[in-house]
Order: sequence, then C-alpha cells, then structure tokens
Amino acid sequence: MKRALLGLCGVAEQSMAHRLEELERRRQAALHAGSETAVERQHSRGKMTARERLDYLLDPGSFQELDMLARSRAEGASEDKRSYTDGVVTGFGTVDGHRICTFSQDFTVNGGTLGEVSGEKIHKVIDLATSLGVPLVGINDGGGARVQEGVVALHYYGGIFRRNVAASGIVPQISVIMGSCAGGAVYSPAITDFVFMVQGTSQMFITGPDVVKTVTGEDVTLEELGGALTHATKSGVASFVAPDEKSCLDQVRQLLAYLPANNVSMPAVLPTADDPDRPVPELADLVPGSSQQPHDMKELVRAVLDDGEFFEYHALWALNIVCGFGRIGGRAVGVVANQPQVLAGVLDIDAAEKGARFVRTCDCFNIPVITLVDVPGFMPGTDQEHGGMARRGAKLLYAYCEATVPKIQLIVRRAYGAAYVVMGSKSLGADLAYAWPGAELAVVGPESAVDLLYSSELAGAPPERRRELVDAYREANANPYLAAERGYIDDVIEPASTRRVLHQALEMLASKRQEAPARKHGNIPL
Repeated sequence: MKRALLGLCGVAEQSMAHRLEELERRRQAALHAGSETAVERQHSRGKMTARERLDYLLDPGSFQELDMLARSRAEGASEDKRSYTDGVVTGFGTVDGHRICTFSQDFTVNGGTLGEVSGEKIHKVIDLATSLGVPLVGINDGGGARVQEGVVALHYYGGIFRRNVAASGIVPQISVIMGSCAGGAVYSPAITDFVFMVQGTSQMFITGPDVVKTVTGEDVTLEELGGALTHATKSGVASFVAPDEKSCLDQVRQLLAYLPANNVSMPAVLPTADDPDRPVPELADLVPGSSQQPHDMKELVRAVLDDGEFFEYHALWALNIVCGFGRIGGRAVGVVANQPQVLAGVLDIDAAEKGARFVRTCDCFNIPVITLVDVPGFMPGTDQEHGGMARRGAKLLYAYCEATVPKIQLIVRRAYGAAYVVMGSKSLGADLAYAWPGAELAVVGPESAVDLLYSSELAGAPPERRRELVDAYREANANPYLAAERGYIDDVIEPASTRRVLHQALEMLASKRQEAPARKHGNIPL
C-alpha cells in the first residue's frame, strides 16, 4: 500500500513537471510569437517590438500580462496565423510607481491587425482601466482591421470606440502611434486625450495615398498625408512629437507625472526646492512697453513655473496660443497663454480649438488653469469667418465657462474686445483675475479707438496730434484700474510678485468645490 502511494506521488510529480514544461513552452511561444525575420524587419525600420516598448515604458518587473495565451479562433485560420497573443500584448504595470493599464500592438504578428480575439483583449484592458480608475496607454502599430475576419473585426473596432467614449473624462487615455494607423483604427486615438507620434515611422490617415490618388488625382506620400509632422503642424491631431521611439515613451512618462489616476483623484503635489514665493524681477523688463512690439510668452511661463520646467502641448500647431503643463509650489497646473511672437497673439480658429481642448482636458482631471493674456483680438478675414470662427471660437469660451477647476487669469499687456472676455475672464467664471500695471483693457486698442472717435479731427492733422490723442486715450481708458474699480480684476500686481501671487492663489483655491448643474450634458458648438 505504501509503495503504491509512493508510486502515485511519483506519477503526480512527473505529471506536474510535465505540465510546467508545457506551460513554459507555451509562454515562450507567446513571448516570441513573431518570427525572427519579422522582428529583424521591425528593428531595421528603427522600431522596437511591442514587448520592447512596454519594457522601456514600465517600471522594471512591474508588468503583469493578461491573455498571453489567447489565440485566433477565426474559421479557416492556418496554424501560423493562430499565434499566441493574436497580435497585441495587454496587461497592467506601473510608471514611476503609478499604476496604468496598457496594450501594445505587435506588428510582427499578423501585422498587428485587429480581429476578434485581439479586439476582445483590448476591450478587456480598457474595461479594466476604467473600473480600476487608472490611466490607459495604448501603443498602436498595426494594419487596421483584419481582412480575413471581415465584419467581425469591424464590430470589435466599434466596441473599442464605445469604450473610449465611456472612459473619456474618467481616466486619462493616451495613444502612442508607433507605426501605421489607418482607416477606422485612426478613430480610437482621435477620441483619446493625448496622441503621441514619432517622426519618420508614425502615420495616421483615413484613406491611404493610393485611394487619394484614385479619387482626387493628388500624388502624396505617406509622410505628407499622415506623418507625425503633418499631424503636429497642420491637422492638430498629434499632441506631442518625438524624434524616436524612446524619446516618445520618455514623453509619455513625463506627461503621466502631471496627471491624476482618474477624475476623482487629484494630481500629486511634489516636493520642490524652488521657493514658491521667490520674486521674479526679470519679468519687469520682459514685456516691451509698446503694445506693438512682440515678446516670447514662453519666457514668462518658464520664469514663474517650478525650475522653469514647462511640458508644452501641441508645440507645433496653432503657435499663436501656448498651452502646457508645469508646477507652482509642487502643484500641477495647466497654462494657457497668448503668444505675441506669432500673429501678434491673435485668436484664430486653430488657437481657439487648441485652447478649448486643453482647458477641457485640465477640467476633466482636476488640474487648475492659469491663463496669461496678451491678446489684440480675433483674426480678421474671410477664411476665418467662412471657416466658422463664430462657432469654433465659441468652443474656447464654452470650455472656460464649463470648467469647474480653479481658474486664474493674469492680464500681462493687451486685453482687447471679445478676445479678452474669451481668454478666461472674470465674466466667464475666473476665480481670481489679476493684471500688471501696464495692462490695457479696452474694446479696441488705443490707436484704433482714436481713429474711430476722432476721424474728422485727424483729417489733415499732423501725426503729432494723433500721438497725443492716442496717449491721452491710453491714460484715461486703457488701463487696469478702471477694471479694478469695478471688480473685474481682483488686484493689480507687480510683475516681480507674479509667482508668489499665483502660488498663494493656488493654495487658497485648492479646496474649491463646484457642482455642475444636473443635466445629461451640454451642447458644445462642435
């Protein structure tokens, strides 16, 4: 009897050892699902594999893979098309200690195309991110819907889109484009909060160059049609662009440091050696006295942020407005600022949409918004009016009115007409509004006001007379004290005290609570 029991134990041990060997064999098959040739081809294009990207992005040893052993169950699929993982690696891990969920499409397996099983895997990881309340990072490098699986693949794309929309405003969603992203595959990244692209190896387009040539007769390359620089400078689809994949993933890590895990969490307050109350005397000479002279608003932004660190959003698109993340006293803030160096800082269609998207993103994730104003007005012209300036410009004011996070406005120099109102003014709900002593708040600039009010007197008058009237109008009507008297701004501050004032305002507003009215949702002018 005893021998029999020992024999059974031996069989069990052998059986378990065999099973562990079988598990390891399958795991290794999943870890090396792509052929050596496919991996070499990927590397030759300056691209990492799906797993190499995750290894670089995530903290060492933190990745827990899900559905590693999933395989295609499409009818008629050959064994070599039924590779483990089905062309996408999914799971969770940490970035600088913060939990995230992630997926990474594997171009070495079925070209990273989406089918039923890979679609199910992405569905599951988006659902997991939403239920856990953690950011989702999706690395896209695939050939779109798997043609062999037809409408099934399209159905699973629809499920991804629906989940992206359901998660929108609940957890940060980050799309990293590291290869081709075509057709319906473009829409998932377009729904997400941030899109990263890599120069030379990333493309996004609804219809490819061949279709464009057939339908419109245009000859266009992949890069011209949907490359990183095209989407960073023209379409505004790409929020961030990097020269290579590692730099791109470094940027993703940098962005995640500013974001909370979800919409009910607050961004981390980090320790800083940069005294939040330090004076910034250089600001007094940064802005020229003449409103006709440009200055670089980014210098002002960096001067007031902790350690001069500014993570710019859409740095190559709509350059007449500057948006990005930084910290003051360790607190994450979103900065929106006019850029007088480009188009004199006017608001046009692209600037309004860029600013509106950024303000709404900050509002989703509890990041205070600081608005620095030096705006001469809206861009005139038939292309702007016919392009929908009224409707599309209204997106920016809608975003400010809707936002419930702390909002602080600082008028640096010009604040003319409706553009002043739209740039996060007190009338749109700014919690606190400040101005520098040289700020000009008026319906139009002093020069335009004088030309309008004194047109008869100026006819035939010497230039000196116009200058006198302009100076008199500026002194009497275009100054911050009239607005301060009425409470439209809360204080006129010295430029050198800007960082201290903003820091104290942020500290005070940290406990702000504002409930949105009960409704299904507003109807932003899209």
